[in-house]
Amino acid sequence: MYAVIKTGGKQYRVAAGEKIKVEQIPADVGAEIIIGQVLMVGEGESVKIGTPLVVGATVTAKVIGQGRGPKVTIFKMRRRKHYQKHQGHRQNFTELEISGIAA
Repeated sequence: MYAVIKTGGKQYRVAAGEKIKVEQIPADVGAEIIIGQVLMVGEGESVKIGTPLVVGATVTAKVIGQGRGPKVTIFKMRRRKHYQKHQGHRQNFTELEISGIAA
């Protein structure tokens, strides 16, 4: 059984037992969270597609850890104008382990 969920403005295809990294969710490590925004649920040939959400479908996940992604370097420069700007960014993420899918 698999599902397509929406969290943090992105969509993820998940199945039970998978580990995914999503945008940061304010939850403690080890906590169980329930994701209610399920766009699609599928099992074999049968597929339930929501309009926009599947009614009554939930995905439970366990928070494995909180972290920060790799550093992205931003460098802006204007030629012949003596302008250079250095900037860095590290995106926060939450790592989840999918426990189960209820449809």
